[in-house]
Amino acid sequence: MTVEILMPALSPTMEEGTLAKWIVKEGDTVASGDLLAEIETDKATMEFEAVDEGIIGKILVAEGTEGVKVNVPIAILVEEGEDVTDAPSLASDKKSSVQSAADRVQSETHVQPSKPADVIAQPSQDDSGASRVFASPLARRMASQNELDLNQIKGTGPNGRIIKVDIETALSAPKAALSPAPEAAAKTSLPDGPQATQVMKMYEGREYSEVALDGMRRTVASRLTEAKQTIPHFYLRRSVQIDSLLSFRSELNQQLEGRGIKLSVNDFVIKSCAIALQSVPDANAVWAGDRIIKLKPSDVAVAVAVEGGLFTPVLFDADAKTLSKLSSEMKDLASRARDRKLAPHEYVGGSFAISNLGMFGIDNFDAVINPPHGAILAVGTGRKQPVVNPEGELGVATIMSLTLSVDHRVIDGALGAQLLQAIVENLENPLSMLA
Repeated sequence: MTVEILMPALSPTMEEGTLAKWIVKEGDTVASGDLLAEIETDKATMEFEAVDEGIIGKILVAEGTEGVKVNVPIAILVEEGEDVTDAPSLASDKKSSVQSAADRVQSETHVQPSKPADVIAQPSQDDSGASRVFASPLARRMASQNELDLNQIKGTGPNGRIIKVDIETALSAPKAALSPAPEAAAKTSLPDGPQATQVMKMYEGREYSEVALDGMRRTVASRLTEAKQTIPHFYLRRSVQIDSLLSFRSELNQQLEGRGIKLSVNDFVIKSCAIALQSVPDANAVWAGDRIIKLKPSDVAVAVAVEGGLFTPVLFDADAKTLSKLSSEMKDLASRARDRKLAPHEYVGGSFAISNLGMFGIDNFDAVINPPHGAILAVGTGRKQPVVNPEGELGVATIMSLTLSVDHRVIDGALGAQLLQAIVENLENPLSMLA
């Protein structure tokens, strides 16, 4: 039986990708779990594995092709003795349609990709009349081990079959998010605005160059526009004295030098936020369309700038980890983020995020909430400033600005103020974070 191998959705935000490299060639025999190709998503380069066994009868999309839409056929799998030409219109027609789509991505200045329809593994009737769901053996085993209901998982394999990456995505998502309300589905198309031709006409006669949008920049543009248009942001601002923190950090780093550990101010910020979310549990929440989901652990995401965009890798259970553990994990995540080697489950989730531009000398700024998070903390640089101490005497202290962007649907003003107060208290009393 001829089976189409479809372009997979390898990340939650992926709509299209680049088929970077074929690991197999026509005529090769493959089994379930064998690696087929390397796919560049909007976030990373990932390996794509087979979910069926058979022979690679025809490769429809050449390696290096950009802009291949999710669920578009990229190859044909046949059985022993079967000829790919026996399947009408699978080879030449679909290869030309895929290539023409890729050509349009290369040639068009302004592209508005349509969102591919969600593919759900459709149940069929077996001989006994009972319904079943198509899934690869590995996916079934992972679902069984993690007590997941396959009927609630969207399949991205051939003909909607559930594969390994679908299980990993389900495991990394909040449980209630497996079947979100229709109105809560994220919009991933580019926002409306002036067309490229209109803008270019404004600059006729001026020297300029064009920069094509890659998958990451397209996703950033879409998600942040969605966030600003759909999330009712409000902002809370505080200043925090960090002289005690800087002194404590210096002492710890001297003691940890032999272990090769060097704590940053950002490590303390992460820990302070994680503890604060435990102190103010009602603020440890996310928006889920028609409900609020309150998390028990403190899963804190941290914005990491990479070439052409950003990642927000998540430090799970950050409240329960030591400063040195958080520091080493953050360094590892940031390094792999810059190399675009993070797996989807490492940057999906969390209830709260941190964006720190203090190292760039920024005094203060307002960060955009990363949906479905309830809040994000913008951290500025620490500067020496004149202050009046509790005794009324003039002195000098290192002051750092904090701005908490809050989703008013999830967190009200007073609750947000309590959360920010808890963060400030932790940073001004760093020793308490070791208790």
